[in-house]
Amino acid sequence: MYQLSSDPDFHFEILRVLALAPYEGSDIGEVLIAANQILPKNMESYSGAFNALADRVQNVSNAIDVTKHPISARNAFFRASSYYRSADFFLHGNWSDPRIYSLWDQQLAAFNSAIALLPTPGERVVLKGNGFDIPIVFYGSGLPGPRPTLILCNGYDGSQEEMYHFVGQAVVQRGWNAITYEGPGQPTVRREQNLGFIPQWEQVVTPVVDYALTRPEVDPVAIGSVGLSFGGWLAPRAAVYEHRLAATLAVDGLYDFGPFMLNKFGPEMTALFNSGNATAFNDIMYHILEDPSTSTSTRWGIQQGLWAFDAATPFEWVSKMQNFNLEGLTQNITMPVFVASAQNDLFFPGQAQALAAHLIDVTYHAFTNEEGAGEHCSTGADVLQNQVMLDWFQHIIETIEG
Repeated sequence: MYQLSSDPDFHFEILRVLALAPYEGSDIGEVLIAANQILPKNMESYSGAFNALADRVQNVSNAIDVTKHPISARNAFFRASSYYRSADFFLHGNWSDPRIYSLWDQQLAAFNSAIALLPTPGERVVLKGNGFDIPIVFYGSGLPGPRPTLILCNGYDGSQEEMYHFVGQAVVQRGWNAITYEGPGQPTVRREQNLGFIPQWEQVVTPVVDYALTRPEVDPVAIGSVGLSFGGWLAPRAAVYEHRLAATLAVDGLYDFGPFMLNKFGPEMTALFNSGNATAFNDIMYHILEDPSTSTSTRWGIQQGLWAFDAATPFEWVSKMQNFNLEGLTQNITMPVFVASAQNDLFFPGQAQALAAHLIDVTYHAFTNEEGAGEHCSTGADVLQNQVMLDWFQHIIETIEG
């Protein structure tokens, strides 16, 4: 694939926002202009380029008469929201940076303005979980009668707003309902409730399924669950316990997230962690963060992990991650599961195959570089990926309903 930055992590994140264009989440020329202003390994330049773009597009959206031109306004609000999220993305190394909150408030406000202008407006609801709140957005098809419904979960760093552009709009286009949600560790819950990730993801998904079953628009036997990126672990974990789901889709699949992440640090760091020497482990990790030669991907991965898991130290973060393992659980996933993998996965190579090998009723689909779908989660090939996985879900529903 053509490289959008000489920094591999910046390349992926620029591609990520470009990939939202087919479903109203960005415009290609705008993103490429911002990308040209980003310096490799310079996180501030990344944030500044997208912040300036977001402000410009937000000003455009505010100037549009929403009564006369609702579609134009919606397009602009959606794009501004995406760019504010991008501006926030690499800021989490400093928890006291006020932009972590101000940019998020701006992206939420722009997104809310956009979903109010959909043909069937999106509805924000807050559900009660086990000691935490679960923010969701319900997107109705606007069609009569109960319809198939997909509940959509992002991952390690992504928002429910992004999920609308990744797959939610494609779901609604097919005459189905979509429900996006966030749980502990994910952007809004982390900010508003100071909660990091929990492995018991069924505590998040089950209230969402409960809510879906209260809606007359929802066909109760045609509810599926989609997990993106780290959500490719979270969604299967929920499926271990939540058996009202007709199907689960892991894009891309993850099996033993915690052990896999620990092994990425190499045998010496793995042995040091297993010895329990937290002080020595933390010292080395802090040195990695301070070393200017450290790759953007490694630096960001640690910073985002500390933030998203609400961990005070690297040792605490890595310790918490070890609980995110499906070993000994997958035999309890009884519904059909779609597992996607990407040929050139930058973050979790081999994990989709590992998950698929441990499932009972699995459809494994490998997306390739030749298709332009080889990047992590097939980013940049959203239309193709939605075609494959949503056609699969439709087949599952038709089989159930006869």
